[in-house]
Amino acid sequence: MTSVYDFSADSLSGQQVDLKQYQGKVLLIVNTASKCGFTPQYQGLEELHRQFAGQPFEVLGFPCNQFGQQEPGNAGEIGAFCETNYGVTFPLFAKIDVNGDNAHPLYQHLKKNAPGLLGTEAIKWNFTKFLVRKDGSIHDRYAPTTKPAELADDIRKLIAQ
Repeated sequence: MTSVYDFSADSLSGQQVDLKQYQGKVLLIVNTASKCGFTPQYQGLEELHRQFAGQPFEVLGFPCNQFGQQEPGNAGEIGAFCETNYGVTFPLFAKIDVNGDNAHPLYQHLKKNAPGLLGTEAIKWNFTKFLVRKDGSIHDRYAPTTKPAELADDIRKLIAQ
């Protein structure tokens, strides 16, 4: 059975990251954008990252420009924006596609194993969230409208398992 730990992705700085390094941790995987109505969720994601620091938990951000061209910047611009405006310290990855023929294999896996409303696999917008158990299986998928703070109880439960 494939898990999220079987994938790799490029970091924002261009280095390949084997997701196996997160094995045994609860993961919150989010497709992000810097010019979206949901962009202030970066603050909530960073708050979760800090709240659960030192525990087996990571937030992983994947910038995506597929929704209204709301992530037009290059890696340096994305990193600077997130750090300057939201103090982001959680891992950010290189810009990817989450839908279509060029969707990143991690997102193909996430969508297949945690379909959205009415069973649709497509990611509908920026800041769709996937919460992953310590064993790499997907616990749940959350809509862009779900605020990061609303996931704290689910994260706590998964960390305790």
